[in-house]
Amino acid sequence: MSPVSFARQRYTTKAYDASRQVDQAIIDELLELLRLSPSSVNSQPWHFVVASTAEGKARLAKGAQSGFAYNQPKILNASHVILICARRDLDDAYLADVLQQEADDGRFRDDAARTTQHNTRSSYVELHRGLGDIPHWAEKQAYLALGTLLLGAAAKGVDATPMEGIDREALDEELGLAAQGLSSMVAVALGYHSDGDFNAALPKSRLPAERVFTHL
Repeated sequence: MSPVSFARQRYTTKAYDASRQVDQAIIDELLELLRLSPSSVNSQPWHFVVASTAEGKARLAKGAQSGFAYNQPKILNASHVILICARRDLDDAYLADVLQQEADDGRFRDDAARTTQHNTRSSYVELHRGLGDIPHWAEKQAYLALGTLLLGAAAKGVDATPMEGIDREALDEELGLAAQGLSSMVAVALGYHSDGDFNAALPKSRLPAERVFTHL
């Protein structure tokens, strides 16, 4: 199947079959897709919390209370739930770690190439630090990972639900994210839909091509 075919068949799952689990090999593949996701200047300003046990999902469900209670069954009944987090800052130590990983992976032909990469990435970080929007910039990169995960899940026949309807402050506190320099952003349930999922049978709806493309 083509990528377009997977995009046409995927949808946001509203109810999960709690008796069905996604094979670990598929989960491992989806996690590798997340790790390989693109980001601006290869900044990779993200972290992923993976809940696969009842206890782990119960902890993430603490972010789906009160006004977000409608998402609690999805979190508890899904096979796995991934909380996508974004870095609050990209400090010198983190940038050094990324640069060293690139060097270890053979990205630089010489010291000059390494210096150029460091200077380029640092210039973008300083640009956004000056604008005061480092967290927002990091979140935009993390959304690239979200899109990669959703299309990858569809390609593997796994249902998914992206959930911005979560109490981010509650999850930050529950998981101690602030101390790690992270903020929770969006949760993604993964699994297989139940017979009670009304959205499974509805046709996909998008604006027509002539409304969303301008050809020059």
